Amino acid sequence: MAKIAIMSDIHSNTDALQTVLAKCRELGIEQYAVLGDIVGYNAEPKECIELIRSLNVIGRVRGNHDEYAGNVETGIEGFNENAQRAVLWTAEKLSAEEKKYLMEAPYRVNLPKYSMTLVHATLDSPGNWGYIFDTHHAHDNFNYQYTQVGFCGHSHYPIAFEKKNVIFGGKSIEELNEWREISLPENADFSTESSVTVEIKPDRKYLFNVGSIGQPRNHDPRSSFVIYDTDTCKVTRYCLPYDIISAQEKILKAGLPKRLAERLVTGS
Repeated sequence: MAKIAIMSDIHSNTDALQTVLAKCRELGIEQYAVLGDIVGYNAEPKECIELIRSLNVIGRVRGNHDEYAGNVETGIEGFNENAQRAVLWTAEKLSAEEKKYLMEAPYRVNLPKYSMTLVHATLDSPGNWGYIFDTHHAHDNFNYQYTQVGFCGHSHYPIAFEKKNVIFGGKSIEELNEWREISLPENADFSTESSVTVEIKPDRKYLFNVGSIGQPRNHDPRSSFVIYDTDTCKVTRYCLPYDIISAQEKILKAGLPKRLAERLVTGS
């Protein structure tokens, strides 16, 4: 069938995106799914849009930064000052055609061929920009997931859930702890690549937050993205180091807030 790269929250970080795409070429990836927020925060929105448009994208959804940069007249709700400045800066840099490209993506995409659902935020109300942080949120969202596998982003925090078919009571939804790599040592080496794989079992449903390519917030500064191998029924999350210094220099040169550069190195 296919190996599909699933990417989210690129946030105008070309250095990170190019590293991820190089890994995808190494893995022989030919199909891509994009979970939104191509732009925002970092300094190269036009370049990231161009790279995404060059790929064979089989599914793409809109993120909140995409929406606000694509049409600032809608208002910028729930953003702190740094995020607002980045959105307004991004909107000034983009052409009308690039804004149209961002805005034409829907909030939700179903890919029946792969029994896969894509959203940026949540499945229950994807245009309201909520978050999925725990099994309580996952329970609500599984009620709106009609495919075996669902993928989301938005929080920049990788987390995954498995829903079991339980007839006689018991815990039906569990967090997949290995997905978050919660056992990372205090002085973890983020200069190397790592990965974690989950096997998709036929009698269960799965919901994966794939993490962020361009601005991770799980205290791991490496780019996070996912490969879904529909032949082997395995989902693998990769963490890749990239040239953070280059991305920081571009942010500062563009006159964007210093904090946006500083947080890249801490993954926060």
